[in-house]
Amino acid sequence: MHGALQSLVASNGAGPSIGLELPLDNDWSPARDAARRAEGDAGRPFGVSDLAQHARLAKLADRLGFRALWARDVPLYDPSFGDAAQVFEVFTYLGYLAGVTERILLGTAAVVLPLREPMLTLKSAATVDQLSNGRLLLGVASGDRPVEYPIFERDFASRGERFREQVAMVRSWASGSLPAGIELLPRPAQPLPLLVAGLAQQTPEWIGAHMDGCLAYPGTPEDHARRSAQWRAVTAPLSEGVPKPYISFIHLDLADDAHAPLERYRFGGRMGRHALVHELAALHAAGVQHVALHLRRNQRPVDETMQEIGEFVLPVFHTAQAVTA
Repeated sequence: MHGALQSLVASNGAGPSIGLELPLDNDWSPARDAARRAEGDAGRPFGVSDLAQHARLAKLADRLGFRALWARDVPLYDPSFGDAAQVFEVFTYLGYLAGVTERILLGTAAVVLPLREPMLTLKSAATVDQLSNGRLLLGVASGDRPVEYPIFERDFASRGERFREQVAMVRSWASGSLPAGIELLPRPAQPLPLLVAGLAQQTPEWIGAHMDGCLAYPGTPEDHARRSAQWRAVTAPLSEGVPKPYISFIHLDLADDAHAPLERYRFGGRMGRHALVHELAALHAAGVQHVALHLRRNQRPVDETMQEIGEFVLPVFHTAQAVTA
C-alpha cells in the first residue's frame, strides 16, 4: 500500500482518522455571512473564502496532528452555484502547503480530470508528491458543472470516456503516449494513490477495480453503512487484507458546550465535542476510515475549534502521526 494511504487510515482502532477540508474559514456562519452582506459591493461574494489566515491555520492543523488537508478543484467561480472552494488552483496551492507543513497529508477532493491537459496534470501531481515527500492523495472526478466544459473547450457528454483515458495514463505514467526517448518528469517513487469522488460516469465495478479509495459525499451513519457496503462489494483489498479506504466529510458547527447534543442539518450538524466523538465512532462502525471536517458553517473562530478538537477529539482516534516515506 502507498505510504500516504497507509498513513491516512492508521488509527487506534476506535474510529476513523480525522482531517480537514479546505478552506479553513467559517464564511458560511450566520455572523460572517451578515458581515459580508454589510460590506455591500465592496465585500466578497457568497462562497468566496477569506484566505488571509490560510497558511497559519494549515500549520496549526499540521502541529495539532490532523491527518490530512483536502482541497477541492473548482476552476471557475459560478455565482449560481455559490461556492469557490479554497479559490487557489489546487496543485499550486498544495505545492505551497507542502512547503509550510511537515507531516499532514495533502489530498485533492477532487481534481476534475476531463477539464485538464493530461500530461500537465501528471506533472503537477508528481511535483506536489515529490515536494511533499510522498504526502499527496490524488482524488479525481469527472466534474459536475456543465458551464465549465465549453469554456475549457471540452465536451461534457464524453467526460466519462475522457476520465477513463486519463486514469489509464496515471496508472501507466503516460507509457505509449510519448515519442521514444521522451520522458515525463518527475516520476513518482510509488504509483500515485487514486481516490474517486462519486462514480465519475463509470460503473461501480469499474470504479472498484481501478480506484484505490472512495471519496463519499457527506451523510448519516446509516447512509454510510449502505454506501460503504456497496463499495466493499466491488473492491478487493489493497494488501494484507486491508480494505480500500472509504472516506467522507462532515460539515461541522462545534458548539461551545462540550455536552451539546447533535442537531443534524444537511451534510453535518451542530454538536459539542462529546457528540462529535460519538458521531465519528458511529461513522467508523458504518465503514468510514477517514473523516474530513468542513468548518465553513462553524460559528466559533476556526483556530479555537481546531485547538479543541486537537486536544480532546484527535487523541481518542489517532495513533502517533505516521511520517510518510
